[in-house]
Amino acid sequence: MTRGRLLTGTAILVGAVAVWWILFIAAPGLYRPRPQAETAQPQQTDGSAAQRKITATLFFIGQDGMSLETVQREVPFGDPVDEQARRIIEAQIAPPPDSLASAVPAGVKLRALYVSERGEAFVDFSGEITTQHTGGALDELFTVYAVVNALTVNLPAITRVQILIDGKEADTLAGHVDLRRPLSKNLQWIKTDNPS
Repeated sequence: MTRGRLLTGTAILVGAVAVWWILFIAAPGLYRPRPQAETAQPQQTDGSAAQRKITATLFFIGQDGMSLETVQREVPFGDPVDEQARRIIEAQIAPPPDSLASAVPAGVKLRALYVSERGEAFVDFSGEITTQHTGGALDELFTVYAVVNALTVNLPAITRVQILIDGKEADTLAGHVDLRRPLSKNLQWIKTDNPS
């Protein structure tokens, strides 16, 4: 009988050692977290994608005050087309290069922008586009067509542009250009005799 107890005690001890080994040695190795390097690569890829840029043609009032001049600027890439359009308009209303003037009054903010399935862009500006406008037929033409041309020249998917003010349709900015419908590209006021 003593021998049977010894065998039973040995079996219990061996079982306890086996359970201890499984719980504290083998099992923790199975549940170790994966190395962080596996998740670091996609973050780097996303960061490099955010740095992608396009070259856009923007329009500013020339030194003579009687025409628009084209300027090439690097603009962050955006996808889909309405996001790219938003980035182009943000660049268009940003401060102009030296020696040129902005066609869009200072303080104007882009409130919203969307593009319809028919290729018509609707650009919603803050009220400063009218309250801060200098007035005059030529200045109003420059403001309207700097915006219209910035989108239609750079984005073939956009064929016409309608300017909205504070989320609403407007008749004009300063009494001269009809804004009640989307407008097509018009390069009539672009200076073409730039020396190279």
